[in-house]
Amino acid sequence: MAFTRTHIGIAVGAGVLLVGIFVGYLWWLSNQGPVLARSEDRDPLTGLPVSIKMNPLRDRSTEKAANTFLRELRDGHCDELLNKWEHDYHKKYAKYICSSEAQHPLLSWELVDWEEASPLVILHYRGKRPSNAGPTQAGIDQDLFTVTVTHKGGEWAVTKYDAMY
Repeated sequence: MAFTRTHIGIAVGAGVLLVGIFVGYLWWLSNQGPVLARSEDRDPLTGLPVSIKMNPLRDRSTEKAANTFLRELRDGHCDELLNKWEHDYHKKYAKYICSSEAQHPLLSWELVDWEEASPLVILHYRGKRPSNAGPTQAGIDQDLFTVTVTHKGGEWAVTKYDAMY
């Protein structure tokens, strides 16, 4: 079967249309915020949405700063990490965090919500920790915690860590 100029024109037109739609979608995504959608259903205890859809083209520098902080915290570098908090009202809170993290270290974490309160970004995580029910009842506990980051000197820095132990 031979292709005519009409067939080739239709195929090229359809290809250009598909590429145009795809580029338009990427342009639309690049103009959206970090959270595309939150579920209407909320966790009755925490008030956080049950699920969220994140923008795949979002700026992840806030998440990278928070993840670096959490990895350092998990790896036992809490004192070095929070020593810059020692000069202000965070001094006692920093000691509390370090002792609590030593007793209940994070095993893993997952971003569950993103809240912008300019100039701050508050990232809500669900983390897994070893159960504190005792040695006879070993297991994994899941809890929520928040990491607050702010833009300082051209980069994002963690300014607050809030967890329930």
